[in-house]
Amino acid sequence: MGDLKATTVKDAIKNWEEVNNESASEAIYVGLQFQWPPIEKMDNSLSVLTKWRNYIKAFTGLEQLSDTLEELWISYNLIEKMKGILGMRKLKILYMSNNNVKEWAEVIKLADMESLQDFLFVGKIRNFKYEK
Repeated sequence: MGDLKATTVKDAIKNWEEVNNESASEAIYVGLQFQWPPIEKMDNSLSVLTKWRNYIKAFTGLEQLSDTLEELWISYNLIEKMKGILGMRKLKILYMSNNNVKEWAEVIKLADMESLQDFLFVGKIRNFKYEK
């Protein structure tokens, strides 16, 4: 079992298209869970999913990217809290419109992120532009 190579995102999308007899680029819902072997990392193959939205609830699992992640586009999800993103030391761009952030106190936490240059919140919290 240790010799199995991970499934790529590209192959997972191709498998989904074959099973569902539908183009992933036109689909609103594409489920890539339960791949075997599993997908180990996401890549730009996800860019073909132009109508796809996630149900991400929290910034978890980003720790290993704290010294490399520079941009995160995570709009149209279910995120409420900034916990997990605050440790991203190189993050310059954060686009997270239409999430579930309900408290300004969460947005204000981003002021401590020295590398952050541009971020966008639209939706449940009114349009907000922050300048250091």
